[in-house]
Amino acid sequence: MNSTTAQRSLWSKLLARLEIRMLALALVLGAALSFLSPHFLTSNNLWNVLDQSVVVGIVAIGMTFVILIGGIDLSVGSVAGLTGVILGRGLEHFPIPVAILLAVLGGMIIGFFSGALIARFGLPAFVVTLGVMAIGRSLAYIFSGATAIADLPDKFGDIVYTSVLGIPANVLTLLVLYGLAWAYLNLTKGGRTIYAIGSNREAARTAGLNVLAFSILPYVIASGLATVAITFSSAQVMSIDPVAGTGLELDAIAAVVIGGSSLYGGRGSIFGTLIGVLIMVMIRNGLNLLNVSPFWQGSAIGAVIIAAVLIERLLSTRSFSR
Repeated sequence: MNSTTAQRSLWSKLLARLEIRMLALALVLGAALSFLSPHFLTSNNLWNVLDQSVVVGIVAIGMTFVILIGGIDLSVGSVAGLTGVILGRGLEHFPIPVAILLAVLGGMIIGFFSGALIARFGLPAFVVTLGVMAIGRSLAYIFSGATAIADLPDKFGDIVYTSVLGIPANVLTLLVLYGLAWAYLNLTKGGRTIYAIGSNREAARTAGLNVLAFSILPYVIASGLATVAITFSSAQVMSIDPVAGTGLELDAIAAVVIGGSSLYGGRGSIFGTLIGVLIMVMIRNGLNLLNVSPFWQGSAIGAVIIAAVLIERLLSTRSFSR
């Protein structure tokens, strides 16, 4: 095989990956927005894009784990709202690190509850997480007294506005979490098990893999990261609202799907999810810069989601026919 043939083969393999095509879409989108608005490529706006990516980006990591096993989690938005209220109540009695830890543990317990019902008792993930979503939103109202918690410690905002090597702490945390998630999914047995469960659950069980534990784990991760996300969101506005996180599950699912993960499980990447998050945020940011009505943003995101799912289905059909 000569060098030209090898290069063509390499390009063919790269272009066959949906996340690579989504990266190309992100670059084209960025170029188009920079042409339409001179403010898009300014350093302030690019930092703004990263800042806006933090909350949905962190939740999308957990959603990637769930979707990779062929599941779905509709409860992460309400879990974020509920654990945000738990965080607010905790800050009234405990130091900031302890209150955050208690909230994250609370989120993980909720995720374990959902995951156990789904994996151990075989209940549909859609139904279980829909029920947990309703319960979580209700408890958030009850624990908060249906009012926002605004009397937060002044130092609480430092977890967002502190910079490390010129990078805001929330953005740095986002990048570190994506790095850890990538390493886990690609370099560990647990990550390979998650992919195996999503590809063929029975084959994974026959191979001796711990299907039960690794079917629960993604829901624990998803709910724990939803708590981390709402912590940054609350610290940014210095207020905790029981309705916080509304619609967050849809944004997270959209980012994962746009990034190339299959809703049937077994295929996707954390890198693709990050691209999906950036595409969503870039679209919204660009529409704001162009003074487009916010009511059109949902249409734009919805069109991208449908296109991504259509591409994924066409590619799956083509691969199957081969």
